[in-house]
Amino acid sequence: MNEQEIIQYALHNLVEEDITGEWKDITDDNRIDGKLVLHFKYHPPVHFNVDVKKELRAMHVDYFEHLAKEKNPFLVVANRIFPKVKQELKNRRINYLEANGNMFLFHDGLYVNINGKRNRELATNTGGNRAFTKTGLKVIYQFLLNEEIVNWNYRDIAAYTGTGLGNINNIFNGLKQEGYLIQLTKNDYKLDNKLKLLEKWIIDYERKLKPTLAIGSFRFLKPDDFYNWKNIPIKRGQTFWGGEPAGDLFTNYLRPEELTLYTTEERTDLIKNYRLVPDIQGNVKVFKTFWITDEVNDNVVQPLLAYADLIAKGDRRCTETAQKIYDEYLQNKF
Repeated sequence: MNEQEIIQYALHNLVEEDITGEWKDITDDNRIDGKLVLHFKYHPPVHFNVDVKKELRAMHVDYFEHLAKEKNPFLVVANRIFPKVKQELKNRRINYLEANGNMFLFHDGLYVNINGKRNRELATNTGGNRAFTKTGLKVIYQFLLNEEIVNWNYRDIAAYTGTGLGNINNIFNGLKQEGYLIQLTKNDYKLDNKLKLLEKWIIDYERKLKPTLAIGSFRFLKPDDFYNWKNIPIKRGQTFWGGEPAGDLFTNYLRPEELTLYTTEERTDLIKNYRLVPDIQGNVKVFKTFWITDEVNDNVVQPLLAYADLIAKGDRRCTETAQKIYDEYLQNKF
């Protein structure tokens, strides 16, 4: 599935609403994918600047709010938009069009609000792609941290990432198929479209890999420990702050409302060492580490993983912190 297919499918589904349109690709502006002229029965045509997404999640909303101001009139088109995200887009007056024909427009006296059309998934061309399996996501994480790893031999990559040797070729082929890996010479590779690869990794990590890492939700036996979390002597090299506490440690900007830990410690040891109580509604979320080697300082995850945890939450305070992490630690890589 590509941008053109999403656009054409969406326009097809708008015809029954007496709305038609023409699409034009834009190749000289990396902020938008094209321009869409929409024709309405009782309103003059509107020329929209458009960004196209396969799947729109909460992590995108802040970005589109800024883009909508810069590229007014702006429209985001997506194959699928989650209900809570639709509501947030409406709250911020960000125009959207879903591939099934659901639409929200608020522009220059024009108001359109189409809901209730069923999601009919477009066929994708990624079937069988092994790059974005749970195993592949672990390997891609290391590629995003250090691009030079793509030029190691397969055996070294497998050992460094804790992955079976047979998976590495599948991951390379999948990345090449999706346009994220370019072969320069017989033995030299280069990541391409790295920012889009990071975005896809975050979405797939949150959806596919992270849920399988969950150890549980907890609360502290002593509530004051939550507010004094920085003083908790967590095991060096075994347990790491992620999510909101990592955001605070990297930026000194965010006061955590939920604590995230990644660990190699056993559940029973966690409960004993940190005086935790299992609680499905608890504000301490614990996950297994999915990497073998980590050279980051002391007991905090890599900035990239902290960024992913925060951006996936979607609320404004977390996305603002994520942006600070990106600006300071990541923008030179992506």
